[in-house]
Amino acid sequence: MKHAQQPQPTAPLRWDPAPEQGLTHAQAAQRTAEGLANTAAKPLSKTTGQILWDNLFTFFNFLFLALAACLIAVGDWADVTFLAVVACNLLVGVVQELRVKKVLDRVSLLAQRPVTALRGGEVLLLPPDQLVLDDIVEFGPGSQICADAVLASGRLEVNEALLTGESRIIEKLPGAKLLSGSFVVAGTGRARLDQVGESCWAARITQAARKHKRHRSEMMRALDRWLRLLSFVIVPLGMFLLTRQLALPGVALPAAVSTTIGAVVGMIPEGLYLLVSVALAVSVMGLARRRVLVHELACIENLARIDTLCLDKTGTITAGRLAVTGLVAAPGVGGDALEAALGLFAHTASSQNPTSLALQARFAAPAAPVGEVREIPFSSERKWAALQSGAGQSLVLGAPEMILPGALFCQARLDAELAQGRRALLLAAGGPLPAASALPGSLRPLGVVFLQDELRPGAAETLRYFRGQGVAIKVISGDNPVAVARIAQQAGVEGAELWADARTFPENADWGQIAQDHTCFGRVSPQQKRQLIQGLKAKGHTVAMIGDGVNDVLALKDADCSVAMAAGSETAQQVAQIVLLDSDFSSMPHIVAEGRRVMGNIQRAASLFLVKNIFSFLAVLFLLWLPFAYPLTPIQISLFGGLMIGAPSFLLTFEPSFKKAGGHFMRTALLNALPGGITGAVCLVGVSWAGGALGLAAGQVSTLCCLLLGVVGLLQLLVVCWPLTGWRATLVALMGFGYYGAAFLLGPLFRLEALTPAAGRLLLLFAAALPAVMALCQGAAFLLKRRLAARERKARPPVAAPARGAEKDAA
Repeated sequence: MKHAQQPQPTAPLRWDPAPEQGLTHAQAAQRTAEGLANTAAKPLSKTTGQILWDNLFTFFNFLFLALAACLIAVGDWADVTFLAVVACNLLVGVVQELRVKKVLDRVSLLAQRPVTALRGGEVLLLPPDQLVLDDIVEFGPGSQICADAVLASGRLEVNEALLTGESRIIEKLPGAKLLSGSFVVAGTGRARLDQVGESCWAARITQAARKHKRHRSEMMRALDRWLRLLSFVIVPLGMFLLTRQLALPGVALPAAVSTTIGAVVGMIPEGLYLLVSVALAVSVMGLARRRVLVHELACIENLARIDTLCLDKTGTITAGRLAVTGLVAAPGVGGDALEAALGLFAHTASSQNPTSLALQARFAAPAAPVGEVREIPFSSERKWAALQSGAGQSLVLGAPEMILPGALFCQARLDAELAQGRRALLLAAGGPLPAASALPGSLRPLGVVFLQDELRPGAAETLRYFRGQGVAIKVISGDNPVAVARIAQQAGVEGAELWADARTFPENADWGQIAQDHTCFGRVSPQQKRQLIQGLKAKGHTVAMIGDGVNDVLALKDADCSVAMAAGSETAQQVAQIVLLDSDFSSMPHIVAEGRRVMGNIQRAASLFLVKNIFSFLAVLFLLWLPFAYPLTPIQISLFGGLMIGAPSFLLTFEPSFKKAGGHFMRTALLNALPGGITGAVCLVGVSWAGGALGLAAGQVSTLCCLLLGVVGLLQLLVVCWPLTGWRATLVALMGFGYYGAAFLLGPLFRLEALTPAAGRLLLLFAAALPAVMALCQGAAFLLKRRLAARERKARPPVAAPARGAEKDAA
C-alpha cells in the first residue's frame, strides 16, 4: 500500500490500493467516519414534511379558509360545512401520498443493485452509498459508474450519453477517468473511486435525471392551466358579485356574503384535482403489488394513449436463454479443432452474457492455462468480440456479416438456420489484435455456431392482446433481421415479414416513414433505435418502448412511455419510467389495462366536476347584469357537490374501462360537461327571473334552484353512465334518492323551505323543460365534437400503408 500523493492541508489523505486488494476494512471505516462515503446530499423522494406542506399550503386551501372566515364574521356558521369536504380531501390526499411513498420506497429498494467492491482482498457486494473514497470497485457490461473513478486495471468501453447526449462509445484504458452517470457497454475493469458523494457527478446527474424524467402529463398540465385560470378569475369576480348584490334592494350583508361565497365555491373544482391525483396514486400502488415499479405518475396516462409498442427481441419476446443447436466447421478445419477454439474463447473471455454462457455449457474449457490475454469485448455497436492469448493468433466471434462480409462457405445452411429464427455466430482467426478496437488482419473462417433462443412464456398471448387493442408492434433488435422476423412471426407479430436491415439505412433517412413501413428491424445500433422512436413520434404516434440492455437506453429516454426489465441493465432501469421487477413481459396487458381504466374513468368523472364550475360561472356572469341575487348558498352547493359529483365520480373510477385514451383531456371533459353546465345556468338564471316576476321570496327561489339542480345533476349523470348497465342504473337511482331524501328530510339544514303553490307550479314547469334544454345542448355539443374531430383528422398527416416488397420475398 502506498500513498498516491502528499495530501494537501485541506484535502483528505489519499491512498492508492492495489486493484486486487482494495482498502482495508479499517481504512474504509475511517473514510466513513470522515464523511467521505458515497452518500447523496438530498433524498430524491418527498419527505413526510414535504407531503404535508404541499397538501396544506395551497392557494385553494387559503381561499377556502378566507371564505369560511367571511361567513363566520357575519354569523353564518351553518354554511361553513364545506370546510368538512376540504378537510376530507386534505386527509385523503395526505394519506394516499404517504401510502404511495411507503410502497414505492419499499419496491425501489428491490430494484437497487449492489456494487462489487474489494476490501482487504475480499470481494463484497455493497450498496452504492456504503462505498468510500479510494475504494476499489469492479465494473462490467451494463454497470453504471456510481462515482467518479480512475480505471486501475482492465479495459472498458463506456457510453457517456447520459452526460453528453452523444452515443459514441469511448474506450477506457488504465489511468483513464470514469465519470459517474456514464455506463459500461463492454469489458470489465477495476477502478479507484476518486470523487464520492457531493463532490462527484453522481448526485448532480441523478438529480438532473430525475428532474428530467418527472414531467407533467397532458392531463395534469391541462388541470394546472385550468386552476391557474380560475385563480385569476374567481377573486375579482366574487368581489364584483358581492358589490352588485349589496346594491340590490332588501339584500342584507349576511345574505349577500352567503350567496356570493356560494357562487365562488361553485366555481372551484375542489375535488377534481384530488380525484386525479388519488386515482393515479391508487393505480401506482396496485401496480406495485403486481411487482411493477412506477417512477412517475405521468406514464400512467401515456400508457393509456399508446398506439405503437417498440420492443427488443432478446429478453422480451424471447427468454434470453440460449442453447447451441448446431455447428459447421469451415473447409480444412476439423470439428474437434473448432470446438476447442470455441471453448477457449468462451471460457477465457471476460464477458458473461447469455451467448457466452451457452457456449460455456456446450464446449469444454482449455486443459492448459492460456497465459496473458488481450481482449476486445463485445459491444452492440461492433457486433463482435476478439481475444488473443499470448503472442499468437487472435480469435474473433460475432455476426458473420460484420466480420467477413459476403457469402460464407455454408451460406445455404446459414440462410436456412436464420429463416428458422436461430442466431449465427462466426468464429474466425486472424493476426495479432491492433491497438485500437478494430478487426485484426488476415481473417479466415474457422466455423459457424448456431444458437436458439426460446420464446418467453406468454409472449404470444401478450402480443395478441396488443393486436386486439389496435396497438402496432415494432420489433427492434441488433440481431440478424431475418432471424428477428422469424422469431417475431413465431410469436404472432402481425406483419413480421416486413423486415429491414438497419445497416442499409442512409444517414439522412426518413426515420418516421421507415418505422411505419416495416415491422421488424435487425442490426440496429443504439442511435438508430433512438431515431426510430423519434421518427414514430414525429409521425404523431404515442410510443412505448420496452428494453433491458444498455443499447436500449437512448430509445427508452425518448419514448413517451419507457419500460425496463429488472433482470436487465441497471442503467435501463434508472432511465425507464416503469420497471418490471419480475421481468415478466406478460404483465404488460395488466399495466396497459390499468392505465386505460384509470384514464377513461377520470375523463368521464371530470365532466361531473366541471358541470358545477360552468353553471356557477355562467350564472354569475348573467346575474351581474340582472337585478337578482345569486340563489344558492354554500351548504346547498355542498349538497349538490357531494351527491351529484363527489360520490358518483369516486365510484365510477373503479369501473373497468379498456378503451384507448385519446384527444385532449380538458377539452374533452369541457365538451362533455358543457350541456349540463349550460342547462344548470339556464335553471339558475331562469328560476331567478321567473321567481322575481312572480314575487317569490328569496328562500323560495333558493329552494327551487337547489331542487331543480338535482334534475340537472341526474341528467348529467345519465349521460356519463350511458349506456346504462345494472350497476350504473343503480348508481343513478341511489344518487337521486340520496339527494332528494336529504333535501326533504334535512331541509332546514340545507336552507330549504316548503314550497308555496306558485313555487310548486314553477318547479313542475322547469322540471319538464330542463330535459329538453339538456337534449338541445347535447345535440349542439355532439355537432361541435364532430367538427373538431374532422378538423383534427384533416390536419393529421396521412399514415402510409406498409409496403410489401422485396423484404417479404426474402423473409
